[in-house]
Amino acid sequence: MSLVEAVAECTVSVWVVLLYELAYPNLCLGMGVFEPVSWDAVRWTYEHGPTKSGMDATTVTVSSVESVGTDAIAIDLTTPAGFEANPGQFVKLTVPVDGEPISRFYTISSPAIEETFEITLTIDPTGELGPTLAELSVGDEIDVAGPFGNAAYAGESETLVLAGGPGVGPAVGIAERTVDDGGSAAIVYLDDEPIHEQRLGALSDAGVSVFVVSDASALEDAISSVAAEHDPQVFVYGFAPFLDLATDGLTGAGLDADGAKMESFGPAPEE
Repeated sequence: MSLVEAVAECTVSVWVVLLYELAYPNLCLGMGVFEPVSWDAVRWTYEHGPTKSGMDATTVTVSSVESVGTDAIAIDLTTPAGFEANPGQFVKLTVPVDGEPISRFYTISSPAIEETFEITLTIDPTGELGPTLAELSVGDEIDVAGPFGNAAYAGESETLVLAGGPGVGPAVGIAERTVDDGGSAAIVYLDDEPIHEQRLGALSDAGVSVFVVSDASALEDAISSVAAEHDPQVFVYGFAPFLDLATDGLTGAGLDADGAKMESFGPAPEE
């Protein structure tokens, strides 16, 4: 099936995909399969090479659900046999809502895959799936497929993660993994209501440069501060408007935005 034929089966219109391809020549769709999905289920990954995919849908158990900020939760899921992933890859969750299976994609926010792995998400009270996920309890079962995506940690010794909103989930996971592997990490995080503050504080205590800014105009200066004497692998996670801000910030700071591993969570939710 061609790209146009595949996208024609999605609710995402072909002209939008073509516009993204013009703006981002390294664009690929961060989905393991093409299927009818809504915009907030689409993962765009701006990266080199084809999208990697993992296991088919497998039932797993919820190990914990924790509030990590305003309208934000972290969900720990039991790791199925043979599942391997790195922080920054994402998985597809499928949960029944009013008797109908609803699927969305969420990025892994744990530093490693052990007995459990974690995803972080913000909850839109009017969303189709988020409120249902927020009501999950320990022992509940959901279906998980993946992992998908190449915009993930791959053993780099120096990492700089730019995060907007829920993008801080993979940011803390990648920074923790980098430090655990003996490397150095930095995070620049744009949010007026930060989440995962406990993990950000622990990373700062461990020597990671952590900049939390509430004004987009401060993004470039923060990037320049942490990258002045280093040549890190850059990662960018957040909604589409943040990727534009991060790209401008990287360029303004003299860094190569084309070399960054980027994953967009789609259009920003309406406020």
